[in-house]
Amino acid sequence: MRVVIAGGHGQIALRLERLLAAGGHEPVGIVRRPEQAADLRAAGAEAVVLDLESASVEDVAAALEGADAAVFAAGAGPGSNAARKDTVDRAAAVLLADAAERAGVRRYVMVSSMGADASHPGDAVFDAYLRAKGAADDAIRARPALDWTILRPGMLTDDAGTGLVRLEARTGRGPVPRDDVAATLAELLDTPATAGLTLELVSGSIPLSVAVKDIAGN
Repeated sequence: MRVVIAGGHGQIALRLERLLAAGGHEPVGIVRRPEQAADLRAAGAEAVVLDLESASVEDVAAALEGADAAVFAAGAGPGSNAARKDTVDRAAAVLLADAAERAGVRRYVMVSSMGADASHPGDAVFDAYLRAKGAADDAIRARPALDWTILRPGMLTDDAGTGLVRLEARTGRGPVPRDDVAATLAELLDTPATAGLTLELVSGSIPLSVAVKDIAGN
């Protein structure tokens, strides 16, 4: 399976790329800076240098040519202002969806955020982030041409993954290691029956492969 990951140099994306490569898949990471390509190659991924804040739909569709799935794992990151929350966390996700439709890539997995809500109140940068993520989720869910799954992790940590999670439509707040988020994304990509679901993820007591199969069967 050839999987194109927007935000390919992010902490979750690099973990996902390693997992996909180890599983015999072909990960491709879209990165903004050429110097990031070496880290992707070390993770077993191909790098495509493309700035999603200035790229055209045609540019991104070319990067998706021949792919089996697209994953949106990009983010404006800490220290960015409210304007970039919109141009990256919302607009770039929509751009990737537009490009996926143009390239004929139906499977689309979105890394969102717990609490994402297009109508979230407040004037802080984090409030703008939650609005941007919520608006992006709404835009993706409105596309019948995509087999989308939206994953909303809880508070991200750098603890070693346990492989034990809680994955439900509503979990309540809680932490989750980035290792386990990446492993859950890999399972979701391998489980087409999760299309059409918006899921929250926190650490729990269920092996993540079992959690994904259980939610796909509900």
